[in-house]
Amino acid sequence: MKNIGQLMKQAQQMQSKMAEMQAQLEAVEMTGAAGGGMVQLTLNGKGDVKRVKIDKAVVDPADVEVLEDLIVAAFNDARAKVNAHTEGEMQKLTGGLNLPGGFKLPF
Repeated sequence: MKNIGQLMKQAQQMQSKMAEMQAQLEAVEMTGAAGGGMVQLTLNGKGDVKRVKIDKAVVDPADVEVLEDLIVAAFNDARAKVNAHTEGEMQKLTGGLNLPGGFKLPF
């Protein structure tokens, strides 16, 4: 029974560390860019959009599709950075444990 008690204590510690990590991720911001930096989009660590910056030179009312594509590309770039950061933090938290495929954190 001693091993079960120790396992429960470790699970509680990990849960506490996970809550800390979630709070820290809200403070992290990652910026994605497209069009040579003409469109920039900033997300926090939870994936919420915080800022969008668009250079006036890319705004052409006759060609809105280009601007739309640049916004999507900037978002995808920022999201990839957030995901990489989150995975790195998760690796630190779990000590390199190999979690099952498709395992997601409760964010």
